[in-house]
Amino acid sequence: MVGDRVEIVVDAGGATRTWEVEATKAGRRVDIAHGRGVVEVSEVTRGGTPVRTARFMSSRVLALVEHPAGQARLADDEPPALPLPRPASV
Repeated sequence: MVGDRVEIVVDAGGATRTWEVEATKAGRRVDIAHGRGVVEVSEVTRGGTPVRTARFMSSRVLALVEHPAGQARLADDEPPALPLPRPASV
């Protein structure tokens, strides 16, 4: 979904570096795969074709943070109104 993104934090020898992979167009998603010492984060089309891929050594990855896209609000989904405070009686 457009707006889905994954933030990857990697140990870079005494400092940390951060990368982001984001679904940039409608119908694309971000997939995470790991195995054999490698973490792979890919932006994938509906058909499963990877558009861009980031690979990291799993021993260096400190965090993978997934940020799902927010859903659009519908008119029926309005939050309930908070009650107004009552005026103090004198």
